[in-house]
Amino acid sequence: MSAPKQAGNHGLKAGEPVEKGIRRLENARAQDNDAALARAAQQGDMGAFEELVARHRDKIYARALSIVRNEEEAIDLSQAAWVKGWQRLPQFLGESSFGTWIMRIVINLCLDYLRRQKRQRLESIEELVAESGGVERQMPIVTVNPTAGLERAELRQRIDRALNQLSYEHRTALVLHEFEQMGYKEVAKAMGCSIGTVMSRLFYARRRMAALLTGLEKEDLKCWTTMDN
Repeated sequence: MSAPKQAGNHGLKAGEPVEKGIRRLENARAQDNDAALARAAQQGDMGAFEELVARHRDKIYARALSIVRNEEEAIDLSQAAWVKGWQRLPQFLGESSFGTWIMRIVINLCLDYLRRQKRQRLESIEELVAESGGVERQMPIVTVNPTAGLERAELRQRIDRALNQLSYEHRTALVLHEFEQMGYKEVAKAMGCSIGTVMSRLFYARRRMAALLTGLEKEDLKCWTTMDN
């Protein structure tokens, strides 16, 4: 019996295992249906958008949970992603699948949340130190550099500007690995790609950041990954 012929974009490919082919066809048809629903939602069809939510909400929540590791926050962030998805729906051009598009939204929200959490922890520590007069009196006297705070703020701004010049994929991989201390496997799972892809993105991102931050002192470059700690 001859191998099945490829029937257009949505047919089984010659020599393709049947089970793999069926899964590929189901995914392709699902993406086609998503695209149709997205177009209807862009015309104001709330029912079509609700169907998209029903199809992808579990994956969106699972991705948020894998990043923030807190069930309640993951629920809030996944809901926020759907609100933002509805607001930005006119910007969905179909260049990627709807699932990929909404996934990028929730990942960015999660990264923003994690960065805010780190800043809040830093502020809490600074407040605690400021209030611990008894501890400070026991510490040796040190000379304070009055420009240190300004220099740190300027360094943070320069690093943020450099990060913003990276692509979404490279910036996300770098932030998850360097700022959030996630391993290659965790980053790959969060971004939905292979470990090799993560390593490649990190390699490029580090080289790009090094080029953008040319001129900084070596000690500044060593501590840039801890700026939000």
